[in-house]
Amino acid sequence: DALENSRRIVDDCNLHFTFDELHLPEFKVPPGYDIVSYLRHLCEEGLKWRYPDNWEEMLPRLNYELDVIHDKGYDAYFVIVWDFMNYSRKNKIPIGPGRGSAAGSIVAYSLGITDLDPVQYGLIFERFLNPERKSLPDIDIDFCYNRRQEVINYVKDLYGIERVAQIITFGRMKARAVIRDVGRVFEMPLPVVDKIAKLIPPRAKNIQDALDTEAELEELYSQDMQVKRLLDTAQELEGLARHPGIHAAGVVISKYPLEDCVPLYTTDGTDVCTQYEMKNLEKIGLLKMDFLGLRNLTVMDDTIAMIKKNRMVDVDISVIPLDDKKTVDLLQKAQTVGVFQLESDGMKKIVRELKPEHFEDLIPLVALYRPGPLGSGMVDDFIACRRGRKKIVYKHPLLKSILQETYGVILYQDQVMKISNELGGFTMGQAD
Repeated sequence: DALENSRRIVDDCNLHFTFDELHLPEFKVPPGYDIVSYLRHLCEEGLKWRYPDNWEEMLPRLNYELDVIHDKGYDAYFVIVWDFMNYSRKNKIPIGPGRGSAAGSIVAYSLGITDLDPVQYGLIFERFLNPERKSLPDIDIDFCYNRRQEVINYVKDLYGIERVAQIITFGRMKARAVIRDVGRVFEMPLPVVDKIAKLIPPRAKNIQDALDTEAELEELYSQDMQVKRLLDTAQELEGLARHPGIHAAGVVISKYPLEDCVPLYTTDGTDVCTQYEMKNLEKIGLLKMDFLGLRNLTVMDDTIAMIKKNRMVDVDISVIPLDDKKTVDLLQKAQTVGVFQLESDGMKKIVRELKPEHFEDLIPLVALYRPGPLGSGMVDDFIACRRGRKKIVYKHPLLKSILQETYGVILYQDQVMKISNELGGFTMGQAD
């Protein structure tokens, strides 16, 4: 009966996907504007705020970015993000200065979406968005952990609760876990199942990979029919969704009621989320935003409130100098507990070796502490060249202007793009 009913439901469904259309929510602009002219108005006002003395010099870059944004149909996207960032500022909800490739956009900077001057730091817009890339822009925004929900509630009120939802994630059956699940169903002795599961090395991509590389596991598989049955069944199930969860940051905002666009799911009757994962939502043209809750912002906000209460001093962290001597002394001693991304033991080790002297030194510091650089000897080369223990070598004269700030080490994606552009003749879009 269950199978027959499932078949009846399938036969009654008529579902067609479109993959070449965006369903951005409609933002109500003030009278006299459309979405395109309103975005330009906001950007030009923001440009005068960010560059009071030379804003006209920045207009060509702003116009270029706005042209790319308009050609790709993303005008509404930037206004939508500006709006809830503006709401956060007005309501004194702490927000981060921006992260990722969005920091390369002067449009994002003039709108107050990011807080780092892309011109001053030589950041490239095409790494964030360019005419040759088809995917939606992706802006990750950090909010105070305690007040993040206020921003999500504002978005729900503005666009309608039926058009906003969180996004599902799936815990999947990985090699060791699926072996234990199948073993339990087959009522095999726990010690036997546990022994087999532990023979799967952490580096194995899947059960088949483990069978190909682990002699003891392969021997058990070929000689013991019970083990063979266990592993064969486990391989059939490996990678399937095991249980649903809710994405920690992802929120989808739709032009239409979501029940008309995607299947929905709820755990307790209150929090509604999509049954499609993040990548699939983007493919069918829905807007996905990451509202990240960051405890460091909460700690900073609490600290400012305590200083105000206990010392009667108003601290504006947006005007704190970036060359404070006492701060540099703390950094050089690796006293970085509570400092975002600089807290781990491995990071502290690099901080001590690098001995940052000013804000600009923190940029390569964070970039170096990633799996690629850590495993390649890049960190040692960078520190040795910085300290003068090793000669800086440029493999081609044209590389000097691009790699000077990182002592000849290719550290940033922006540098890879510039090298492709200047040495290979690629456009910035092709380089991306």
